[in-house]
Amino acid sequence: MPPQPHPGSENDRIELVLLDVGGPIYDDKAYRDALLRAARELAAEDGRSVDEAEFQQVYDERRQAQGGSLRTAVAERFLTAQDRQRLSDRAERYWEYLPSALHADVLPTLRELAGRYKLAVVANQRAVVVDALRRDGVADFIDIWAVSEVVGAEKPDPRIFQHALREAGVEPKNAVHVGNRLDTDVRGAHQVGLRTVWVVRGEAPPEPTPEQLAEPDVAVFSLAELPTALERLQGAE
Repeated sequence: MPPQPHPGSENDRIELVLLDVGGPIYDDKAYRDALLRAARELAAEDGRSVDEAEFQQVYDERRQAQGGSLRTAVAERFLTAQDRQRLSDRAERYWEYLPSALHADVLPTLRELAGRYKLAVVANQRAVVVDALRRDGVADFIDIWAVSEVVGAEKPDPRIFQHALREAGVEPKNAVHVGNRLDTDVRGAHQVGLRTVWVVRGEAPPEPTPEQLAEPDVAVFSLAELPTALERLQGAE
């Protein structure tokens, strides 16, 4: 079980909530589909094909492991290890979030959190993701932006978390990161001294183990559970 909070104190007070984009906000299927399309195109150039069921198996294996690069695994299975960068670049051409990719629980949750906490986006994304977040009404609630292409660092690099903390003027002990990966989100945030909420969907494991569920401070299975999770972290009754 995730660790239980101690009775509330000033040190437990949460001022800043950092949010990942892929998984918590948008359906990760957008990137999965972009990577599959890119792998198929590159394989076809060499007269090969990519079976979707086999691709899904590789994808799920990497999700379950919560470590190691998905792009490397796909390149090694269907292309060559040297094709990883080509695969990554090609996938980025097709990686976009349509309005339908926005999870239904996102805007209601952000409305509930707004005014109670400063809200930040901390994501390994291209800068254009901000356009989608504006289009879908998410950006209206965001106070701080830390997008990897702009910051110049990707999670789990401490610098992207530290950028958001500096912009917000908040100490790590008073901030919580919300993400759906253990390797980049939970472990990266803990390294900086942040508490964590793990949203178990998208690139989270298909079957999370008890050991995985114990890594974050709190695990939830929808963003609708986030307000209560934040209260738990502050020791609220």
